[in-house]
Amino acid sequence: MSSIVAQEFITLDGVIQAPGGSTEDDERGFPYGGWQQDYDRDHGADSDDDVILEWEKRTEALLLGRITYSIWAQAWGVWPEDAPGLQGEFTRRYNRIPKYVASRTLTELDWNNSHLLGDDVPAAVAALRGQPGGEIRVWGSADLIQTLGAHDLVDEYRLMVYPIVLGTGKKLFPEGFPRTTLSLVETRTLGSGVQINVFRRPGAE
Repeated sequence: MSSIVAQEFITLDGVIQAPGGSTEDDERGFPYGGWQQDYDRDHGADSDDDVILEWEKRTEALLLGRITYSIWAQAWGVWPEDAPGLQGEFTRRYNRIPKYVASRTLTELDWNNSHLLGDDVPAAVAALRGQPGGEIRVWGSADLIQTLGAHDLVDEYRLMVYPIVLGTGKKLFPEGFPRTTLSLVETRTLGSGVQINVFRRPGAE
């Protein structure tokens, strides 16, 4: 079996919206786009890149909602593969692995090796999860995670918790999220003050 891993930059009050840029996702009037990038710049978090690199080496496929997919397709999907550092490394990886997209509105996908999941997202994800393979990574995609959570399809939540409270924005676990019991399997604090917490569903390896 493969495993579904939700990997998120998250604030203390649970917000995961638009961590990487001011125009990344201003849906619902969100005013704090780029909060994670701003914190990293101000707190010398370059060393934290090693953690992301370690995790992303395990990624065998991406599972994304429409908004996150569109943002990534206009970034990783067009950036040069020979760019220095993580940008080039992740661009090469993301261009080659399958990308599965949950959307009610998109009818075609331009980024190579991208696939629409169809109308029954839980069934499609369950089928992907049942195939041999490694980690299928979810980034962002707040609405998709709610759907996956409602069908007990997330094997692991891998969270980078930032010491920030925003008071608004899309949350990883919003009101109405199904009751879920998880086991804490890893916790550590990085030099930047960001805390890593990894939670796993019972029975997941």
